[in-house]
Amino acid sequence: MIHVEGLGKSFLDYQRGWVSAVRDVSFDCRPGEVFGLLGPNGAGKTTTLRILSTVLKPTSGRAVVAGYDVVQDPENVRRHIGYMSASTGIYDRMTAWELVEYFGRLYGLPKDRLRERMETIFGWLKMDDFRNVLGSKMSTGMKQKVSIARTIVHDPPVLIFDEPTSGLDVLVQRVVLQKILELRDLGKTIVFSTHSMHEVERLCSRVAIIYRGEVQAEGTPDDLLKRFDQPDLEELFFALVESADARSLSAGATAETASRLPN
Repeated sequence: MIHVEGLGKSFLDYQRGWVSAVRDVSFDCRPGEVFGLLGPNGAGKTTTLRILSTVLKPTSGRAVVAGYDVVQDPENVRRHIGYMSASTGIYDRMTAWELVEYFGRLYGLPKDRLRERMETIFGWLKMDDFRNVLGSKMSTGMKQKVSIARTIVHDPPVLIFDEPTSGLDVLVQRVVLQKILELRDLGKTIVFSTHSMHEVERLCSRVAIIYRGEVQAEGTPDDLLKRFDQPDLEELFFALVESADARSLSAGATAETASRLPN
C-alpha cells in the first residue's frame, strides 16, 4: 500500500547552500500494519511524512501511496490518505462537530453519508459530550480526538500519524494509541512517527530507525535486536546513533584532510 524507494529531499539554505534533510530512505508498509519511523527531533521523520502526504515534493527517489505516485498523481494520493500532523490546528470558532463536518465536505462526502460517518466516529472516539464545544474551549485531549476524527472522516485506507501523542498526558496518550491499534485491526495501512521506544514496542510490527536523514536500520523489532545484538530498543537506538555520528565525524575529517592537500 506504501512503497518508498530511495527518497531524498534537500532544501536551499542561503548560508550553507543545499542541505539534505532526507537521503535514500526506503521502506514498505502493508495493510493491517503499523510501520514506525523512530528517531529524534530533526531526524527527517516529518519531512518523509510530508512527502508521503504530498505536502512536499521529493528531490530524488519515489513514493507510491495506495497505488498512486506522490509526484505524478498527488490528488489521488490525497483522496486515499488521512494525515495527522503533530500540531492539532483546531479552529477556535468552530465546534468539534462543525470542524469534522467541514473536513468531510472538503472530501466530497454526500450529506447523508457524512452524517452517518460522523455519528459513528463521534461514538467510537467518545466525543458526543463535547460535540458542540468550541475549539477555544477544548482541552488538549479533546483537540487530539477531533484531529483523529477529521483524519479518518472519509475512511481512507492509508493513515499517516506524525507524533500524535506529543505533549499529551499519559491518559490521553493511552486512548490515542488504543485507537490507532483499532484502526490497524480494521485493515488500515498506518505509518507512525515517534521518538518513543514504548510506542514502537506497543504499536509497530516493523520499524525504521532514522537519524541524520538516513535509515540506520529497518525490520521487525525482534529481528533488529538480534541483528545488532542489543537487549532492547533503547540500547539499539543509541548504538545506531553513536555509529552514525562516528561515521559522520570520520567523513568530515577525511574531507578536511583532502581539502588541505596541494593540487
